[in-house]
Parts: sequence; structure tokens; C-alpha cells
Amino acid sequence: MHVVSTETKDAGQQGRDYKQTIHLPETSFPMRGDLPSREPLTLARWQDSDMYARLQQHTANRPRFVLHDGPPYANGQIHIGHAVNKTLKDIVVKSKLLGGFSSDYVPGWDCHGLPIELAVEKDIGKVGQKVDARTFRAKCREYAAEQIDGQRNDFKRLGVIGVWDQPYRTMDFSFEAEMLRTLARIVENGHLARGVKPVHWCFDCGSALAEAEIEYADKSSPAIDVAFDFVDGAAVAKLLDVDAGNAIVSLPIWTTTPWTLPANLAVTLHAEFDYALIEALPRDGRRVLVIVAESLVADVARRYGIESPTVLARVKGAALEGQLLQHCFYQRQVPVILGDHVTADSGTGAVHTAPGHGQEDFVVGQKYGLDVLNPVGSNGVFVADTELVAGQHVWKANDSIIQLLRERGVLLAFEKITHSYPHCWRHKTPVAFRTTPQWFISMDQANLRADALAAIKQVHWMPEWGEERISLMVRNRPDWCISRQRTWGVPIAIFIDRVKGQPHPRSVELLRAVAEHVEREGVDAWYELDARTLLGDEADQYEKVTDILDVWFDSGVSHACVLNRRAEINDVPAGRRVGTMYLEGSDQHRGWFQSSLMTSVALDRRAPFTEVITHGFTVDAQGRKMSKSVGNVVAPQKVVSTLGADILRLWTAATDYHNEMSVSDEILKRVADTYRRLRNTARFLLGNLSGFDPQRDLVPRAEMLLLDRWAMRQSERLMQLARRVYGFEAGAAPSYSADSYAYAALVQELMRFCTVDMGAAYLDMTKDRLYTLQEQSLARRSAQTAMYAALEVVVRALAPITSFTSEEIWAAMPARGHDSVFFSTWSDLDGLFAGLRLSKEEDALLADLGEMRSLTQKRIEELRNEGKLGGSLEAEVALYLDTPTHARLAPVANELRFYFITSDVRLADSAAAPADAVSGNAGALGFKLSVAATAHSKCVRCWQYRPDVGAHAAHPELCGRCIENVDGAGEHRASF
Repeated sequence: MHVVSTETKDAGQQGRDYKQTIHLPETSFPMRGDLPSREPLTLARWQDSDMYARLQQHTANRPRFVLHDGPPYANGQIHIGHAVNKTLKDIVVKSKLLGGFSSDYVPGWDCHGLPIELAVEKDIGKVGQKVDARTFRAKCREYAAEQIDGQRNDFKRLGVIGVWDQPYRTMDFSFEAEMLRTLARIVENGHLARGVKPVHWCFDCGSALAEAEIEYADKSSPAIDVAFDFVDGAAVAKLLDVDAGNAIVSLPIWTTTPWTLPANLAVTLHAEFDYALIEALPRDGRRVLVIVAESLVADVARRYGIESPTVLARVKGAALEGQLLQHCFYQRQVPVILGDHVTADSGTGAVHTAPGHGQEDFVVGQKYGLDVLNPVGSNGVFVADTELVAGQHVWKANDSIIQLLRERGVLLAFEKITHSYPHCWRHKTPVAFRTTPQWFISMDQANLRADALAAIKQVHWMPEWGEERISLMVRNRPDWCISRQRTWGVPIAIFIDRVKGQPHPRSVELLRAVAEHVEREGVDAWYELDARTLLGDEADQYEKVTDILDVWFDSGVSHACVLNRRAEINDVPAGRRVGTMYLEGSDQHRGWFQSSLMTSVALDRRAPFTEVITHGFTVDAQGRKMSKSVGNVVAPQKVVSTLGADILRLWTAATDYHNEMSVSDEILKRVADTYRRLRNTARFLLGNLSGFDPQRDLVPRAEMLLLDRWAMRQSERLMQLARRVYGFEAGAAPSYSADSYAYAALVQELMRFCTVDMGAAYLDMTKDRLYTLQEQSLARRSAQTAMYAALEVVVRALAPITSFTSEEIWAAMPARGHDSVFFSTWSDLDGLFAGLRLSKEEDALLADLGEMRSLTQKRIEELRNEGKLGGSLEAEVALYLDTPTHARLAPVANELRFYFITSDVRLADSAAAPADAVSGNAGALGFKLSVAATAHSKCVRCWQYRPDVGAHAAHPELCGRCIENVDGAGEHRASF
């Protein structure tokens, strides 16, 4: 960059000090960010001035856009994923303020559930052993509150604004009461069901799990083929026109869960499949015939050691319906039934069916009127009256059951396989399907599934695949088991008839009555409530439900408990809230997004959100998951204390957050370099606005110099992109584009604008004008007007992302009407760019000059490397042009040296080009140029080398235009 100097003659030489005639940059905005030290000062100012409350008041009458906080769990320190999530949410909230909305943010915490129970158990023991339930719940409440305090401080340090002193907490009495009122409405609308159904059960939790609490991981399991012998094998063989004699006729099944065989009540075939009868190896001297899916004969024969399998007969599965089989080790007989869930891509084509241990088994069992047998206790141990395996844990029972099958001669094949298997997301241990009495939100009895699928289509999903993903999950999901057998949570406050097992007919009314007690006393009120208080004389007929609600229900009804209850974000009067966004990690399609959708549709047949954004997970630079054992964890607390929160925020925005987000110390250092370039640009702009009063000094757009109008247009383009990225604004209909919420694209354009448009071009070109022209000259004020516009755009574009730095910039800007950038809006700038015009001819001229300047800079650099030239101001440039191009450039010829940042640029006919002239192209036009070192003297004020230096006796060291700027009426500029 060209830097104007105020050098004077050395001692002993005659000279005048022109320092006071130069307008050097001046600003209080420091070059060094020193963010770890400076950011807390901004936080303190926000708090001392009650800025968030003032923002609420300032925006009170605006349309409302709400980002509803999906509550993090109140357990442990925040990690980098938390930081990403909260930063993205804060970017949305702040950008909506700039968009002219009221955009209040109520942070929340999920406070009930097993992790907190486990943490408290380690401290004071389990309920019923060392502590009573009431004391245990109080300790859980204390623990959650402590965790919230720690997490809240970290979130605030990230620069996230919101009502931190009044968050929503699912353990607040008011929230717990509203949960029960919401449950009452769901019951009232016909969505609650109670039944004995198979659910995912974690033996470590001692509780049912929701779909969202399941993760899949590899598990080593025994894979066995087991023969179920037909009770009347001869009759079955006759049905197939085969004379079996005294042969054993069997229907083999294949399973990886031998422990479920004690609960077997049927074997299921597919009605339309072709099954084949083949001969297997003999058993106890008797011939054995087995029936398997014809498409699997080769695989089965390999597993059973049959060298050359021969198909003796074929039969459709439907023909075998109702045939009786002998259980593989119990005395009971089980039927052959039919089901569409049977596949023929592996196994035998016959499915061992235990309605107590599988969803599909349960459904087909209901169709055939099978019992629901579950011999497994909540701890994973077979109950005392379970024949042969009583007292054994299911995982250990696999071995003894396999041995039992082997001894009875019905184990046809055995191997160990590794396969994907459901695990508890908390304990990372395998779970089992186990049938227990549970409470469900039915997906179909009141059309919840169909209504939810319709509601999904009314939501804008980002990325777009989110819509199909959640639709598929809703389409295929089972009923939602909302009951848990734990202590720390909100009770399902329903009374059950002791004999009939049915809920009280006034359950809706009673739930609402219990909610009043809970709002005053918390959930303990339910457990300590005398049933007679509500039921009177019929109290002895009923018992209380002691199950608690699934924590996904807690957070899933936050739209009812928070969005529709908190004054600052609710939709009163109706229609005031024009947008509601949910923003979470991509795993929440099966978690919070879905639980919120289900409950909202169950209540009002609509989704609780209008927009849903998902972000990816954080990984290291090699794409590996963060792990303490690997040593690749990036702690947000450390980043904030060493680099500053704005670096973490800038990394978040600069990353394509829809996919995995790579982060490491090295990546963050590169982000810090990017930040410095952005900061330096802002500092240069601020420095050159010293003394500029926009109320007094703004130059009308039509009177601005060509180069300044070009810079204004670049700023306007940046502004237009920023406004598209940050989403539709107040007063406009909701609309979306490819740029919507694409923060990385905005950061990239900000960098390009600062380094290319500003840093590599405009700022260098205007230094001479800003520093050397008279302070009030039109040309200088024109440049300042363009810089003021650039800064107004940049500070707003950066504000949601690097909030601390933007507040610093804002404080140093001229003529601020408020003490924070977040009181401003984009619409404030509409008048600033009104009337801005750049003709096609001017556009084309600047484009051509840009090509010529680039080639000139390259040639100057070559000469510098050869030692033939110093800085660019020592150069004189000759442009050799054809006649039309010469004519186009002639009007600006006298000022081209300021555009090229050389001491002279002259235009010449292309025929006069010397042999060593460099050729180039500007659009479709060719040109040539030559660069030579100047022979003229240097002006000590502007550093240009001009032929008129020394021509004026009063100013022997100045060029003519500097004399005009010092003692005359001032220099005139028209274009550059």
C-alpha cells in the first residue's frame, strides 16, 4: 500500500514541515483485538446498561420472530458442540433484530432425567436404600441448578444475548404444571393410550427408552438355526405329497437372540413365499426333513452341512398356516402364523415369534390372539418361575440356552456374528425389547401420524433433505412410549382403576387439578397428595400412576410451556409472530424436532415451528469424532480465554455448518488471521472517517466521484447479500433463497470485500485523496462518504457473527444514535444508497482499467525484483491504445495516476508502442503498456514524482497540486 509521509529535509537543509496539512487516519479503535481482555468489558457494559431489556423495550412494537431454544441438558461443562449451537442461534436472533423484528431469546435447560439421577446417586445413594424419594428429588434439583449456573456463564461469555436471569427450566414448578396441563389436552384430544407393548428397555436404566434414546453400534451375537418340529410331521409331509415315513419334519428358524426363545409363542411365515422341503442330517437315527424359503436353500444347506440339497417338494407359506410346532425346549406347542414382515434375504424364511420381545412380533401376535409373554424382569434377569433359565441374566442365558438346544438335537447351526444392534445412548450398553405396561402417545388412534405428515409439509426445512428425513421417521415410527420408571421427573398424574386398569373417566379434569398443586409445590405434591382430596369417596377404587414422563416429552412440550406462555415471545395478539425457528443438531430429527412436532400436532394439528435448521457435529481436522482419549478435544473455554469468543463465533459462521464441522487449534489460528484482516479494514475505514459528520458531510450520490460510486456499489452488493443470508425482514412476506442462512458465504464475501475491493484496490487508491486534499473538499468527502457506507454495511454484516468486535467498531463510528449496533436495522441504510448510479459505460471503463492496472502492477513488481525500480510511485506508465479506447480513457487521463498509484500515466497510440511493451487484454480489446523509472523529483508531501516539483519558490519541495492544496483553492478531482 502507498503510505503518505510527512518527511522533511534533514537538519541543515532548508524545508518546511507540512505535517499539519496532511489528514492522517485517526481513531480510538485499536489495531490489536486483545479479545480475551476486551470482550469481558463489553459484556460488563451490556449488563450494567441493561442492554437486553432496553432492546426488548426498543423493539416492543415490531413484528416478532422467535428462535425457540432447544434446551441443553443440565449436566456437565459445555463442549464445542454446545458453543456451535448457541452461536448459530445467537446469529439468528441478532440478525433478526437487524431485520427489523422483535427477536427475543429465552434460553432453556432440560433438567429431569437419568443422567442427573445417576450423578446424585453417586453422591447420596439410590432411592429407597439410603435416601427417600423427596430428598432425592431435592438433591436432583440442587444439582441441576448448579450445572445451569456453570453452563450459563459459559454461554454468556460467548456473547449470546438473552434473558439469562429468567431462563426456562423444565424443573420450574410453573413448567412442570404446564406439562400436566398439556398432557391433559393431549388426553382430551384422544391421543393417550395405555397398554402392554414391547419397548426398548435398558437394564442399566431400569426403564423404557424412547426412539431418540437409542443409538446403533456393533455387537457380537450368537447366530443360531433352531429346529421347531411339526407336531404331526407325517400330515405336513402328506400335504406336500411326500411319504416321510417316520421322519422328523421341522420348520427351522434363525435368530441372534437365543434368550428370547423362552418367550416363543409362534413361528411366522410369509403367505406368498415359496418354501422348499429338503432333507437334512439325521437326528437320533431318524431321517430329518426341513422346510425353508426356496431362495435360501443353498445358504441353509451350507450352514447345515448338507452337501447336495434336493428339493423334495414346494409349498406356499399360506398352506402351512395353523400347523402346530413343538417348542424347541418347552412342552408347549406353538402355531405357524403368517406375517408380511418376514423376509427371505437371510436366515430361513421362518421367523421365531415372541410377542413379548419384538414390535413386529407383538403386532402379528395381536392379529392371531397370542398371549404377550415376558419372562424377563426389569433388571434383565429371568423371573423365578421361568423354566430352565430362572435367575439367569439374558445375556448370560444365551450360552445355556444354546447348550440346551444342542443337547436336544435341535441346534442346526451356530456361529458368532458382528451386527448393528440398538444400544442405550447413555450407558452404551445393548438394550432389549421387553413388553411392559406403559403409557403411549398413539400414532394412529386419533390420526396423529397423518396430521404430523401434513404439518411437516408446511415447514421450511434447511437443508431440504430434513423434510424427507423426518417424514420417513414419522411414517415408520411406532407409538411413542412416554412413561419411565424413574424418580426424577414429572409424574403421569393419572388415577387408575385398581380392578379394571383404566384411567379415571375425569382424568383430564384431574390432571388440571393436580397441575394447580404442582405449580405451588412442585412434583412432590403428586406423590404426597391424598387421593381423597380430589376423588373423595371413590379414592379407594383408584391408585396413582407412579411412572414419570419421558424427558423428550418435557422438552417436546416447551412450545406450549414457553413459546405460548412467555409474554416476550408468545403470539398475542394472534399473527404478531411471523416466524418461529428451531435450530439444533441433525440428530434432533429423531429427538426434539420430532417430540415437539408430535405434541404440537396432538394439541393443535400444526407444527410448532415455521423453519427448522440443522447443523452437523464437530470433528477434528482429520474428520475424527472429538474424544478425550484421542486428545483431539477443542474446549470452547480454552479458545475463548486464548483467542477470544469472536474467533470461535467467526469459525462457526465461516464453516458449512450443515455438514460435519472440522475444528482444531491450527484451523482456529487461520480463522484468527482472517479476523485480523477484517479488523484492520474496519480500523482503516474508521481512521479515515475522523472528523466526518454524516449529517453535514455526506456527498449526494450523483455528485460523488466515479471511483467512490463504484465502492458504494460494492458495499451495496455486500449489503444485499447479507440481507439475503440473514433472511426475510419485517414487513416482507417470508421467503427463502439459496443464500438464506448461508453464513459461510457471507463470511467469504466479507473477506473478499475487505481484501480485494477495499484492501487491494479502493483503500490504496484513495489514500492520496484522503490525506492530501483539503479537508472539506468534495473529492475527499466523496471518498469518506463511500467509506462511511462501507463501514455501515460491514458493521451490520459482522454484528451477528463477531458481536464484540462490531460493538467496538460501532462505538468508534461517527454520529451514533444508540450505544449498540443491535439497536440499528438494515432499513436504516436504504436512504444511504438511494440514487446511486453507475452507467454501463462507466462500468466497462472501470473493468478495463482494472485489467490494465493488474498488468501494470505485475510489470512494476518484475522491475522491482530486477532492481530497476523502487516503489510504484517511482514508476511512469505509458498505455498504448487503439483510437476508440484512447478516446474512452481521455476524459480521465489526468487522474489515471491516482488509479494506478504511480507518478504518471500517459496515453499513446498503439502504433507507438516500443518493442518491449507488454501486451494485455481488457475485455475484447488489446492494449500494450510500458513502465519506466521516473526522472523527476519527489514531492515531500504526496511522495509523487512530478516535473513541477521545485517550480514554486515559496514551496521548493512541493508539486503544483500540493501547493494548490496547501495555499490555493484546492485540487479538483472528477473521477479518482
